[in-house]
Amino acid sequence: MNEQSQKNKKAWEHRAYEFWHKRDGSPKEKATQILENPIANLKKHKHLFEQVEGKKVANLCGSNGRKAVPLALLGAEVTVFDISEENKKYALELAASANTLIDYIVTDIYNIDLEMYGGYFDILYLEGGILHYFGDINKFMSILYGLLKDGGELILSDFHPLRKCVISQGEVDYFDTELRSGDVAYKEFFDEQEQLDFPDVSIRLYTLSEIINSVLSAGFKLKKFDEHRGWNNENIPWEFTILADK
Repeated sequence: MNEQSQKNKKAWEHRAYEFWHKRDGSPKEKATQILENPIANLKKHKHLFEQVEGKKVANLCGSNGRKAVPLALLGAEVTVFDISEENKKYALELAASANTLIDYIVTDIYNIDLEMYGGYFDILYLEGGILHYFGDINKFMSILYGLLKDGGELILSDFHPLRKCVISQGEVDYFDTELRSGDVAYKEFFDEQEQLDFPDVSIRLYTLSEIINSVLSAGFKLKKFDEHRGWNNENIPWEFTILADK
């Protein structure tokens, strides 16, 4: 595991399980909400999973299982790859509370066993803002390509690179290529005094062209690129979704 991954693992194993309880409620409470309408929990991507039954889906950086569990309830065979044991704990309790099964592998994405999982998955699903945790996006995309079956589909949704530039009013350098330290995503949910104990994450921001070119360079065939407004309908590019085939 490289230095960046070690740093991010330490950050994402610091009180993450507690955070999910703060934000989403107990696994039982979250499962009750998901069971009401599993596909609705896939939000803007729900139309992409209308025929997912029987498909092998890898949910990379799948966090607390909030997407993996709905997919399993829809009939997919779901494997989560994530770096955090704390995330795994919540996710497996969530799956059990929803009376479904997911496979959850705690690993650095760079260290996924491609002898075991090479060409195994029908669909790769990545969402929620994860690309900045990987300092070598071309290596990352190459691993994704290796995980997919021929004819398989990549569904990659992430924060739009312009988002931070806009909301920081230009303080974030769009073309920055350095690894930077930052706050773990849920730090602000804790009291200021508690926040002093939180480890930093290590991130690398990418331009939109770097992201798209990494997809193409890995060998994927780009099918569609969508940009999305902010979560409260803000009139700025907040997220994007890439659809690509192998």
